[in-house]
Amino acid sequence: MTNDVAFPRYDRARLVPGIVHIGLGNFHRAHMAVYLDDLFNLGESHDWAIIGAGVRAPDARMRDALKEQDCLSTIIELDPQGKTCRRVGAMIDFLPVAADNAPLIAAMSDPGIRIVSLTVTEGGYFVNPATGQFDPTEAAIVADGQNPGQPATAFGAIVAALKARRAAGTAPFTVMSCDNLPGNGHVTHDAVIGLARLSDPELADWIEDNVAFPNGMVDRITPATGPREREMAASFGLGDDPVPVTCEPFRQWVVEDNFPNGRPALEKVGVTFSDQVHVFEMMKIRILNGGHAIIAYPGGIMGIEYVHEAMANPLIRDLLDKIETTEILPILPPVPGTDLDAYKAMIINRFSNPEVADTERRLCFDGSNRQPKFIIPSIRDNIARGVIPQGLILASALWCRYCAGTDENGAVIEPNDPDWDRLTRIAQEARTNPPVWLEQRAIYGDLADNPEFVAAFTRALNAVWDKGTAAAIRAYLG
Repeated sequence: MTNDVAFPRYDRARLVPGIVHIGLGNFHRAHMAVYLDDLFNLGESHDWAIIGAGVRAPDARMRDALKEQDCLSTIIELDPQGKTCRRVGAMIDFLPVAADNAPLIAAMSDPGIRIVSLTVTEGGYFVNPATGQFDPTEAAIVADGQNPGQPATAFGAIVAALKARRAAGTAPFTVMSCDNLPGNGHVTHDAVIGLARLSDPELADWIEDNVAFPNGMVDRITPATGPREREMAASFGLGDDPVPVTCEPFRQWVVEDNFPNGRPALEKVGVTFSDQVHVFEMMKIRILNGGHAIIAYPGGIMGIEYVHEAMANPLIRDLLDKIETTEILPILPPVPGTDLDAYKAMIINRFSNPEVADTERRLCFDGSNRQPKFIIPSIRDNIARGVIPQGLILASALWCRYCAGTDENGAVIEPNDPDWDRLTRIAQEARTNPPVWLEQRAIYGDLADNPEFVAAFTRALNAVWDKGTAAAIRAYLG
């Protein structure tokens, strides 16, 4: 019933916006918005409320849903010991979604907005996977560079708003990425300045000199919303909320304290401000995000629907544990205040939470963007220390097998990557010629030129096709 739901303990009518956030997906609403809600409940930082925004047509549907409920988000924490529900009120408005982003640019031009934050997914930063650098030749970037007054991308809108603030003599806002990217602040810096340079090099220089792009590490598992999640919200007496968010109890946020125009006092609600974000970030991306990729594809190929079910499979659980222990932990630097073995054990426990009901399909999505960020770097680091990481290479071979488009039960795997058709064609060719998969230079770079890596990948993929996923894993486990 509703009396089991926690509501904001502050007067939302008295909140003043200080943040524009682009990308109102489940993760943002269960993470940054929750931290701010906690802070507002303490009576702190009430001039840092969020104005939501989106730059894609589907964002308009989210806007409609949230505006209908006064921009309140339902957040249900899925603790195996018992679910808890809260309504988060940190966002007070959601801007109209427009093709030219005029409402977004106007909002970001307001001097009261001192932070612009983003969750636009790992693939939304126009990075060339092979080089790891911003790619100014991407069609959307070229279009914004040629038409900076009516940009279609989030970065084009940010550049336009910074230009307006500069012309008005207004201090610039801080740009804060909340996406799972190595060096997300650096990546955002390169996207904004790289785009600005296409149309206004002088503005690009001003942004370089005056705008902060703090790096941050964010963490919370938030499954997609479907009928189960909507029914769960209804069970708490919240009617027919179409966009509730479910999430695990755990959350973490580590960020550089680089906010020249001010920031909310988030350290009072558990956010860690650190000048060593990069080591926290590497730990999380390699162990958690890499771990997701390790368990995703064998589960997907074997027809397993849920992540906790994959973790209940001894082969998949042992695969994850061995790769993490022998091929990932040894390449990680020390992390302040953190025992890496204990962190790994916590990750395994989090993956095993049956209440979360996260799907293998969600973890399998967008491998062409995620493999170069979460798996390939660990392969490279192992090779650099003279180790051919058989488990990580098997994990990448399992991704290739998954992209062939059918599981081991003969069921069709529906498209699950923005580049699915091309990946499927190459994966089917790789069944008899494994090295052709590695010729995707945008993903593997020069690894295709390493004979030992190519031979190990060939053995792994042949084993998966010839003997099956379970047998290939058993062979690796020894």
